[in-house]
Parts: sequence; structure tokens; C-alpha cells
Amino acid sequence: MKITGFRPLIVTKEPEQVIRTFEALGFVKRHTKANIEEGAYAAVAMKDANGNRLNVARADVPQDMTGIAINVDNFQEAYDFFIGKGFIDPRGKENVTDTGSSRATMLFAPSGFAVAVSEHIKERN
Repeated sequence: MKITGFRPLIVTKEPEQVIRTFEALGFVKRHTKANIEEGAYAAVAMKDANGNRLNVARADVPQDMTGIAINVDNFQEAYDFFIGKGFIDPRGKENVTDTGSSRATMLFAPSGFAVAVSEHIKERN
């Protein structure tokens, strides 16, 4: 498994506030993915002039969460690696999000921190 991206992630009910805050710090939206799981989730990738990256995701969470977004070249291998280290998938393996252009899920470490693992799929055969 190769890590192709690694950055902070903020999950919130109100992403607009978070995005405005980071725009004031010089970050710009680079990519938006909407209508994930029929609109239940959305994600914005941001970047500043120094190359620092941040992901902001909209989800119905009881309070804001921070974690790590990790892009990989092989989702299944990464998923199995983290599960083997004791991470938990609270939604279960059968509920991995597949948008056609990516596969992703959020896993939680035994100590509680979150890791959002995703593979961007360039082509489908």
C-alpha cells in the first residue's frame, strides 16, 4: 500500500464556517465532492500557497471531529491494515462508501482518533 495523500480532516455539521475561517488564513477550495451517499455527506479539499492541505467534510455528527485523511493506492489493503491494528469501522465493511470515483470509510483507533481512508479510482474496468 502506498500513501498518496495525508492531511488533517475536520468533520462538521457546518462546513461553511470552517471553510471561511481557513479561507481567511489563505486556504482556497481545490476540489468539492458533493452528494456522497445521496447527499448525506460532502467534502471539500483545501490548499494554501505553501502547499498545506486540509479536508473539511459535512456530516451529521453530534460535535465537530478532527482526524487524518489518508489517500492510498489500494483501499482494501489499507482497510485490512488498520483493522489488523485494532481500528474499528463503526459502519461495518459492507457500508464502505463507493462513489464510482473513490472508495472510502472512516475508522477509529483503539485510543479514539479518526482516520478517513480513501482510494481515488482513476479508471473502472
